[in-house]
Amino acid sequence: MADLNGKRIAIIATNRFEDSELTSPKEAVEAAGATTHVISTESGEIEGKNGTKVTVDVTSADAKADDYDALILPGGTSNADTIRTDADAVELVKKLREAGKPVGVICHGGWILTDADVIKDVTLTSFKSLQTDLRNAGATWVDEEVVVDSGFVSSRTPKDLPAFNNAIVKEFSR
Repeated sequence: MADLNGKRIAIIATNRFEDSELTSPKEAVEAAGATTHVISTESGEIEGKNGTKVTVDVTSADAKADDYDALILPGGTSNADTIRTDADAVELVKKLREAGKPVGVICHGGWILTDADVIKDVTLTSFKSLQTDLRNAGATWVDEEVVVDSGFVSSRTPKDLPAFNNAIVKEFSR
């Protein structure tokens, strides 16, 4: 397994995230040695749509792109739709990509990438209902288990998590 010792990974999410799409990648990168910070719109706790509670480490208003080596964007329709309306979260995503930092994105998590305007000429996958939005933002959308392109690792649904987790650990270790 790749070594992520010393790497700091940002996870941007809010309430109603898809539980396994946050917890499983978080556990995978931590098992490889990374430190994770959950970033959300407000301090305290956020709760997944299936009841998993996660402590927020830093608010999107206070998070700095320079503090992180990579980013994970979990899905969950409500989570993804809400977080993309947070200007601070969108700006953080934009700054992370401008700095060339890799992004792992699964399911509906890709919505914020359209608002950050960072996916032109990138091949991605996602939950199928996002394909038009991703294409309209300049991406090439494909229906595959996991896609790695230009520093992005993307997957469709929780069933893709084993491949997604392996791919983000590998990509984040570069």
